[in-house]
Amino acid sequence: HGYCSFHMMAIDLRYVPIDYLNLFNLISPQINKIHMATVLIVDDEISVRNSLKEILEFEKYMVMEAENGLEAIKIIKDNEIDLVICDIKMPKMDGIEVLEQSMKIAPETKFIMISGHGDVNTAIDCVKKGAFDFINKPPDLNKLLITITNALEHKNLVEETKELKSKIKVKTYDIVGESESITKIKNTIMKVAPTDARVLITGENGVGKELVARWIHNNSLRSSRPFIEVNCAAIPNELIESELFGHEKGSFTSAFRQRVGKFEQANGGTLFLDEIGDMDLSAQAKVLRALQENKITRVGGEKDINVDVRIVAATNKKIDQLIKDGSFRIDLYHRLSVILLHVPTLNERKTDIPLIVDLFCKEICNEYNMPIKQVTPRAMEQLMEYEWTGNVRELRNVIERLVIMSGNQITDEDLKTYVFNTKAAVGNNLDDIFDQFNKFQDFKDFIERKFINHKLTKNSWNVSKTSDELDIQRSHLYNKIEKFNLKRD
Repeated sequence: HGYCSFHMMAIDLRYVPIDYLNLFNLISPQINKIHMATVLIVDDEISVRNSLKEILEFEKYMVMEAENGLEAIKIIKDNEIDLVICDIKMPKMDGIEVLEQSMKIAPETKFIMISGHGDVNTAIDCVKKGAFDFINKPPDLNKLLITITNALEHKNLVEETKELKSKIKVKTYDIVGESESITKIKNTIMKVAPTDARVLITGENGVGKELVARWIHNNSLRSSRPFIEVNCAAIPNELIESELFGHEKGSFTSAFRQRVGKFEQANGGTLFLDEIGDMDLSAQAKVLRALQENKITRVGGEKDINVDVRIVAATNKKIDQLIKDGSFRIDLYHRLSVILLHVPTLNERKTDIPLIVDLFCKEICNEYNMPIKQVTPRAMEQLMEYEWTGNVRELRNVIERLVIMSGNQITDEDLKTYVFNTKAAVGNNLDDIFDQFNKFQDFKDFIERKFINHKLTKNSWNVSKTSDELDIQRSHLYNKIEKFNLKRD
């Protein structure tokens, strides 16, 4: 086609310096990511579409076509399109209108506008409306391909930035409560946090073990360094070692490139091993070695890597029983349990419930841009009398439900309707739910927000796992998280 692209170059690797080989290994995954992108060509001239399609398919892009703007909008609604090459002058709907509507439907999609009738003002107008670039017809192929690459690289960088921001935008609450048990935990943390002592946190699901771990980190000398969390129960046994220690390229079937594990990511900071009682014995042995020697070895590697990591672990299981059953190493237990912290259930510290309820009410009302709702004294008494089998996590879900469904304040009648008789309430009060919304889009956004938040919470905010479960692209899920201002509890 009269041009040359990176992947067409023949390179004799025998004469390439090792630094260039490393550079090639570093950038090749990004090139592959770009060349797996889906490009939509929108033009009413079939000859233009055919020419561009032939070129782009040769370049290993996935290509779709639309002969007019209306067809393009339908394709963008129904598919994950990475980039659109769009003509401006078309029947039914011109390219500028396609661009404007697409920015509302899929703002992450990149647009390159092309036209044989354009000028500087047209190009500026396109960019102002969200286009990545404007190219005159007939397009110079070298310029077009470079622009496509740049647009997709920009899209990938935006997605990666969102991913990194989502990881650092984790809410860290204070440990709320004035009960004797919570006061004891706070005092212990203030003594332990400035040291590098390992801590083992025990307690039922939903009591706030991760919150305690974050408090330890935030009050430590490592607070400016990473806090890395691993949910050992959420990772298959065959992948846990790769997750913790990383792997070398080619070390197993799907190891297409080198991976840095959680121990290396947490270097200088804190590694939180949640649900460590679910870790298999093989991984336990390697964790024990890492704690003893402050060294790890990647899966498939031979080189020892020094790591400086503080370990905080947590479990909802009875470790002593696991040790008796032979499913947990006693020597690892002794390494982890320099400091033991047990987090009580919510039922064991019911005097803290008013403080927690007040915090949740303010936070949830702010999230929904609603006036702060007060809980009546009788309703608060009933919340304190209720048996919280799901602990603080269940309490927060209940308060969110009450904030949404109640009137100007949360009353004992609201508890009776929406908490104590939940199943009946769902069936008998659908009209009340529907009456909150005048527009279908508002109701749709409400349901979508609740659904995505539920799935993310269920998967411990593992975005990759959640996107696979929902069968949507990870970038699309990040856009939804940003749209609905979803944050991890």
